[in-house]
Amino acid sequence: MTEAFAAYRARARFGALDGLRAFAILAVLYHHSPVGAALRDGPVLATRGFLGVDLFFIISGYLITTLLLREEAALGRISLRGFYKRRALRILPLYLLVVTVIGGYYVLLKGEPGAAELWPFYYLFLANFLTADIPTLAPMWSLSVEEQYYLLWPLVLILLPRRWLLTVLGVLIALNLAGVMGLLWLRPPEVGPLRFALPTATYAPILMGSALAWVLHREAGFARLWPWLGARPAAPLCLALLVALLGFLPGDLTGLPNFALHLSMTALLGSLILREEGPVYAVLRLRPLMRIGVVSYGIYLLHLPVLTLVDRAGAALGVAPGGLIFHLMFWGAAWGAAELSFRYFERPFLALRHKPLGRLRAG
Repeated sequence: MTEAFAAYRARARFGALDGLRAFAILAVLYHHSPVGAALRDGPVLATRGFLGVDLFFIISGYLITTLLLREEAALGRISLRGFYKRRALRILPLYLLVVTVIGGYYVLLKGEPGAAELWPFYYLFLANFLTADIPTLAPMWSLSVEEQYYLLWPLVLILLPRRWLLTVLGVLIALNLAGVMGLLWLRPPEVGPLRFALPTATYAPILMGSALAWVLHREAGFARLWPWLGARPAAPLCLALLVALLGFLPGDLTGLPNFALHLSMTALLGSLILREEGPVYAVLRLRPLMRIGVVSYGIYLLHLPVLTLVDRAGAALGVAPGGLIFHLMFWGAAWGAAELSFRYFERPFLALRHKPLGRLRAG
């Protein structure tokens, strides 16, 4: 076990993460596609595509916390300036471009009713509290959750004594669960188009990813999870459990059912991180899936505008919106748009993430 822990701490890249991101974004694409909409009243398993966002959250919480803890272990401190610079260069360029172009189109050109009031809150990363959305900007709620997490979580890691960290995470997850279930008996404050309610601010999965990172970062915690999640059959069993829960839990996932799903996703992530081998890991390492995972951020931000354009193109060409050709057009165009964005727009910003700030100013 000691050798396994040393190997885990020395690993600079986790091979399963891009493949997991690919499955997460494919679930979201399915959920927003015509076939996903048509099956909302079908089998329960066919209605769960939206949970791809929750899987993104768990991956993000795990990865960000692991990177911060390893930075602290290596350098003796966490650089807030470095962290915020890296996150800003990764998240903001494409996000601000999409919000500006789409928001400007609906506010300035179309005069969409109510859009002008909503538009500023996307720039403030408060979209998860909006009671309405500008068309095609609805997925931005999840970016708001992540940015709120990115803003506060490094500060928590710096200020909070480590012996309290897991307890605080447990309390925050429990409060999120209680708030979603309506057990806190608090009336959500409302300000203009904002309603500050926990059910629309899904923080539990990102915090569960953070908890997994903290447990695995310490040898004692690693030793407790290794016999379970490090066993050879762990990943297939965790995947089977997740699929079973997706298929058999009730239609309303609010509260404990959602917590069970998040816990199974976290266990699956842990099993794939601890033992990078086996059939599940091999599938996640397929080159097309890994590439989709690499550009999944662009796919997520661009897929609804792309769907709108494909819908218009399909109508002009006489392509049925629920057919195979339409979906090939949609999925292919979303992937293609993300590839173009990644190669020619996002990558120049990503190249600046590890350069000193002085060189950024000079450039």
